[in-house]
Amino acid sequence: MTVALDFSWRGRIKSWIEVNLEQGHSVDSIVEAMANEGLDKEAATTAVYGLLRGKIPGASPYEYDPSPVSPERVVRAHDREVPVLLRIEKPQLILFDDVFSADECDRVIEMAQDRLQPSATIDPATGQFEQADTRTSKSCTFGVSENPFVDRLDRRISALMNWPLERGEGLQVVHYKTGGQYMPHFDYFPPADPGCIPHLISGGQRTATLIVYLNDVEAGGSTFFSRAGISFSPRKGQALYFRYLNKRGQLDPATEHAGQPVLSGEKWIINKWMRRYGSSAWSSEGTPPANSDDRP
Repeated sequence: MTVALDFSWRGRIKSWIEVNLEQGHSVDSIVEAMANEGLDKEAATTAVYGLLRGKIPGASPYEYDPSPVSPERVVRAHDREVPVLLRIEKPQLILFDDVFSADECDRVIEMAQDRLQPSATIDPATGQFEQADTRTSKSCTFGVSENPFVDRLDRRISALMNWPLERGEGLQVVHYKTGGQYMPHFDYFPPADPGCIPHLISGGQRTATLIVYLNDVEAGGSTFFSRAGISFSPRKGQALYFRYLNKRGQLDPATEHAGQPVLSGEKWIINKWMRRYGSSAWSSEGTPPANSDDRP
């Protein structure tokens, strides 16, 4: 049941919606509660979806507020001390060292091998997943904490990003062969695209990304922030954090980035995306196989 809405608080409707979204109430139940109190249903729906989307970049200059990540040089991340190699303020980027051990990187790759499917992108009009020339890779997604090993990685990443475990999507493992790339894109759901709505209903807008590099790439494969002119070369066990949703709900266009072509060898990474609101429904893209690795 949603929190009671008192329309003497008309100036605080936004806060009321946020409270209910943070508590995990569905969009339909929130809209229904607002309509029951006399608010036009279409207006209520617009208000809720507006919060889920975040503010369209460019409407006003993005304001950089403090990152949730610890400012320390070494971050205690659940079961591991993680050194910080580099921090950049605009856009908010942090390069971490030794986030995964070499054995953990190898084990993730081993677990993903039999689950990989051609990577897809979201159609901006329909919201359906489709293969596109802009992304040439294969990927799979583990369910959040689907076994003890994945649970340990999920908790470590959650602590490192300083964001609740229940607000994170499952770990997406991506494999690029020689020539594979992902052309410039945003990790947040473009708020002007109608197709973003189905992906916002559970969890809201994405807030930040952590890319974990699972192998050393022989040549190419850098993560390039095209608008900022900054590039990061994959190094096994390192991870790159970037944040694009501030506390005002603004989205940072400077986080546009690309996975540059792999010139030699192959590239393995993990993507971890955090959401603005929580959801108990996060799961893998499809049902994990019955023999999922459950070693601790």
